[in-house]
Amino acid sequence: MKWRKFWSLRQWEHVLRRLPRLLASPQVPLGDKLLFLVPALLYWVLPDIIIPIPFMPLDDIGVAMLLMNWFVTRTERKYPQLSEPGRIRLK
Repeated sequence: MKWRKFWSLRQWEHVLRRLPRLLASPQVPLGDKLLFLVPALLYWVLPDIIIPIPFMPLDDIGVAMLLMNWFVTRTERKYPQLSEPGRIRLK
């Protein structure tokens, strides 16, 4: 992952717009959706067991952001027919 792309506001606009659509899409298999949902939910429910920093939600938000970016990028690469027409690819 390129950090310049990761910190880009255009990238996050794209991720936040595409994530709900990809999760709701019947063309994306349930197994692929669970690859995102299960780790994210487990990390939000069991954060102190995995990384013991109590009362620190920043690591939860960071892990969720990494998972969201990974899921959208992976799903669009794996299922190119679901990508938005006219999307500008960031390099």
